[in-house]
Amino acid sequence: MSHHAATHGHTDEHEHDHEHEQGDHRHSHGLVDRSIIRSRAGVGTVTVSLAVLGLTAGAQTAIFAVSGSVALLADLIHNYGDALTAVPLGIAFFLRSFRGEKLAGLAVVLAIFVSAAVALYETIQRFIHPQTLTHLWVLAAAGVIGFLGNELAAQVRLRGGRRLSSPALIADGNHARIDGFVSLGVVASAIAVSLGARIADPIIGLAITLVILKITWDSWRTVTTSEPGEVVELHVS
Repeated sequence: MSHHAATHGHTDEHEHDHEHEQGDHRHSHGLVDRSIIRSRAGVGTVTVSLAVLGLTAGAQTAIFAVSGSVALLADLIHNYGDALTAVPLGIAFFLRSFRGEKLAGLAVVLAIFVSAAVALYETIQRFIHPQTLTHLWVLAAAGVIGFLGNELAAQVRLRGGRRLSSPALIADGNHARIDGFVSLGVVASAIAVSLGARIADPIIGLAITLVILKITWDSWRTVTTSEPGEVVELHVS
C-alpha cells in the first residue's frame, strides 16, 4: 500500500471517528435539551394550576366564613389539598426525576384520600349538629367560583400532562375536572336549602365525599399502571 493510500485511509478513519463522536455529542445534547424542556414545561404547568386553585380556594374561604356551609367546606378542603399536590409534582419536574414524578403522583392520591376523610368527618358532625345556612346567594356564587377555577386548572394540567406524558399530571387534571362538578354540588346545596330542605347540605356534603373517594380510586389506577415519560411529545415553537 502506498504512503498516500495509507495516509488517506488514516484520514478517512479519523474523520469517521470524529463524525461519530460529533454525532454522539449532538445526540447527548438532544437528550439533555428535551429533558430541560420537559422540566420547564412541567414546572410552568404546575405553577399556573397552583395559582388558579389557590385563588379559587381563597375566594371560597372568605365565603365559607360567612355562610358556614359544610358542602362548601368539603369542596374547600379538597381544593386546598388539590392545590398543595402541585408542590411535590413541581419539585419532581424541576429535578427532572421520573421516580420523583411517580412518587408525586402517589402523593396526589394520598392528598385526595385525606381530603375525603376530613370532609366525611365534617359531614357527620353536621348531621349530628345541624346548622342553619345563611347568605345562600353568596354560597351559590362560591360553588360557581369553584367550578370555574377547577375547570381552568384541569385544562392546564390535562394539556400539560398529555404533552409531557405525565400520568401524575393527567391524574391531577382529571381530579380537578371532577372537582369542578363537585363544586356545582355546593350550588345545589344552596338551592335546596333556600327551598326549605336544611338537611340537604350535609347530604350533599356526603355525596361530595363519595365522589372524592371515587376520584381517589381512579387516580390510584392511573398513577400505578402508567410510567412517566413513556411517550414524550414535545411541541417546541
